[in-house]
Amino acid sequence: MDERLEVRRVLRVDADGVKEMDDQIIREVPLTIYLNGQEFVTLLYTPEMADMLAVGFLRSEGLVKDFGDITSLRFDGERGFIFVETKSGGLTEKLYGKRTITTGCGKGTVFFSVLDALKNRPVESGLSITYEQVLGLVRQLQENAVLFQATGGIHSAALCDPHGVIYTCEDIGRHNAVDKIIGLCLQNSVPLEDKILVTSGRISSEILVKTAKLGIPVLLSRAAPTTLSVELADTLGVTLIGFARGRRFNVYTHSKRVKIG
Repeated sequence: MDERLEVRRVLRVDADGVKEMDDQIIREVPLTIYLNGQEFVTLLYTPEMADMLAVGFLRSEGLVKDFGDITSLRFDGERGFIFVETKSGGLTEKLYGKRTITTGCGKGTVFFSVLDALKNRPVESGLSITYEQVLGLVRQLQENAVLFQATGGIHSAALCDPHGVIYTCEDIGRHNAVDKIIGLCLQNSVPLEDKILVTSGRISSEILVKTAKLGIPVLLSRAAPTTLSVELADTLGVTLIGFARGRRFNVYTHSKRVKIG
């Protein structure tokens, strides 16, 4: 049995009546990250790629820059603990005064101040993507989302170049799916200045900031953006594309990277 899923007996009710049947349900479990010997944060996630989730989360929060900053990584699956040691050692106590409760699944926690994002250097990239490539990447994301097809209860994210998907990750949390992608990129030293991040979920400010911090020039979603994500994308040089469904999409910022016609 897939450890990411559980099978439960349910009552299926429809216009023809009621019947008992098995249903696959996505698992949601806690993962507690210990950083340099101290309990740091607990994330609720789909039990897969715990190591990459932890690495990606720490990179998103600016606590590591690359995989070489990590000296030790140990996962205790029975207790749901992951222990990370870094070269810098210790925790940056000031992070706790900058905690932001996000709009993510399960009220996700991030430790950046949204206003700090405005100090970042804008993303610069000569990347361009065509109309057909935008729609093709969204189709590939949907085709690769095997857990969503099985349960309908999960988000997916993919790192792409204009020609196709490089990595796909799924998780109950939009942020977690993206952080798993980030962890894979760090582990494999993947350059990001010519890549595209595709996500199934709403584009909120924290997803936009994760993208900009990594220097990824294009963020693409089937869903809608928020006003703050659009403002940040404009300021930070990210091409933001939303509502990519069927044969249409909206380009909200930096449209010069999208080649139409």
